Amino acid sequence: MFDYLIKNGTIIDGTGDARFQGDIAIQDDRIVAVGTIDGEAKEIIDATGLVVAPGFVDPHTHYDAQLFWDPRATPSNLHGVTSAVMGNCGFTLAPVNNEQDADYLRRMMVKVEGMPLEALETGVSWDWNSYGEYLSKLEGNIGLNVATMVGHCALRLAVMGPDSTKEIATPEQVSEMQSLLKQCIEEGGLGFSTTRAFTHNDGNGDPVPSRVASEDELLALCAVVADHEGTTLEWASDGCLNGFTDDEVDLMANMSLAGRRPLNWNVLTVDSARPSDYKNQLKALETCTDKGARVVALTMPVLVGMNMSFLTYCGLNMMPDWGPILGLPVAERMEKLRDPETRRFMEERAASPDAGVFSRLTGWGRYIIGDTYSEANEGLKGRTVGEIALERGVRDFYCLLDIVLADELRTVLWPGPTDDDPASWHMRTEAWQHPDVMIGGSDAGAHLDRMSGAPYTTSWLHDCIHGKSLISLEETINHITQVPAELFGLRDRGVLKEGTFADIVIFNPETINAGEVILLNDLPGGEGRLYADVEGMHRVFVNGIPTVVDNEPTDHLPGTVLKSGRDTYTVAIPADA
Repeated sequence: MFDYLIKNGTIIDGTGDARFQGDIAIQDDRIVAVGTIDGEAKEIIDATGLVVAPGFVDPHTHYDAQLFWDPRATPSNLHGVTSAVMGNCGFTLAPVNNEQDADYLRRMMVKVEGMPLEALETGVSWDWNSYGEYLSKLEGNIGLNVATMVGHCALRLAVMGPDSTKEIATPEQVSEMQSLLKQCIEEGGLGFSTTRAFTHNDGNGDPVPSRVASEDELLALCAVVADHEGTTLEWASDGCLNGFTDDEVDLMANMSLAGRRPLNWNVLTVDSARPSDYKNQLKALETCTDKGARVVALTMPVLVGMNMSFLTYCGLNMMPDWGPILGLPVAERMEKLRDPETRRFMEERAASPDAGVFSRLTGWGRYIIGDTYSEANEGLKGRTVGEIALERGVRDFYCLLDIVLADELRTVLWPGPTDDDPASWHMRTEAWQHPDVMIGGSDAGAHLDRMSGAPYTTSWLHDCIHGKSLISLEETINHITQVPAELFGLRDRGVLKEGTFADIVIFNPETINAGEVILLNDLPGGEGRLYADVEGMHRVFVNGIPTVVDNEPTDHLPGTVLKSGRDTYTVAIPADA
């Protein structure tokens, strides 16, 4: 007798092949048959009119902390994600030597990944030192499968202490970091992640530890990965934001070659207003391939909902020369924002080439007003700044500042996308076909009150079926299942075949979608996060156990930690192939 028998579904198996009608049988944690199946089961699921597909794989998340207070990894679980990669950008919560180091990592995560300090202090146990001890806290207590990179920052801090943010490592310290990374991988780490991005500063405002590392240190750590089965590499850098220099391209290629593994980075931003950056980043991938390396860019297939504020740290702080102004105490900040000369200066600097990727935030007239907090702003919620500015007869940017000042800077702002034009979507469609571009980059678990990337899977499915319909449903599902599973070498995941793990989604193609993005105040300490429910999700199975039924989560926690070598196989780079 089968545990579950899914009957009469439209099966899209993840490979990109054409859909077909059929049945799927589940026994324990595996798919035991696909096709026309007769037999008894503890539960028979009628999937007539529904699509049956592999569980989705999110290649770039930061659920490292959230899993302790939210083991289901909401809302990714609702949107069909059954496996996620975390520990990205060089940021992990282990290894850690002592409370002083733990406090540093907490405050670093507040700054670089937008996680509330109280949630990190009260919602995470912090009762580990080694990487293996950290992973043991997750095993048996999570609702989806997670593969975890080993972060450069924690490694460097564990070996160098406070000097990690200031000093070049000695050869002895590099050797010690290599030994520690080896131990972390042997305990289950998926590989090595790092960052050299200028946006990544710690809780003190200093560069995070990995940004201080020499290239020799970086390559020495990548080389450790080569000695272990089923490992991979990931990084963030300035070029991920504004286009790569020749030196960065050489470094990416050398990292992949030193580790003899693929290297992925996040995120390829596609904007027809900045075609040179797009071409630069694609050219970088091709140059790395020519050198015998494998470098893969992640890109999002939908426009991600995110909000901004002049009160708390966000992307606006990264505008050229805005940081010192927005970093002032609130009273002084408000005084500055009222000053006509400061307004002119800020508007000019935001429009300058120095803004780089953050120029995408300068469509001031497209900003939608969210929650407001003053009588003067009553009735503005849901309206665009451009509409309001036209009524008031003022410039869009000045109108925006007037609105936030009336709320003592508390106004919630939703930037209107500058890249929602036909040319940008045409460029995206081209990028999706590039052999070294992969869908992903949700950042789920990070930037909790600023960004809502987790629902990208169901949003894209909806757009594929009912929206722009830029590629087929078979291609869409292939991009979010088999493609990422194969990049990371996930054993027996990402496709629906006999013998593979029963990570399965069943959805209604007529109604599948992400719900409205809302601010949900459910974090430890009562802080808020952006959240979206799902529509049209009939079932989600993780390792043969239902984790979502009719859009609602179950109480089951059948996820596992995907450990390198045991649960992953080695993916060769071109030079090794």
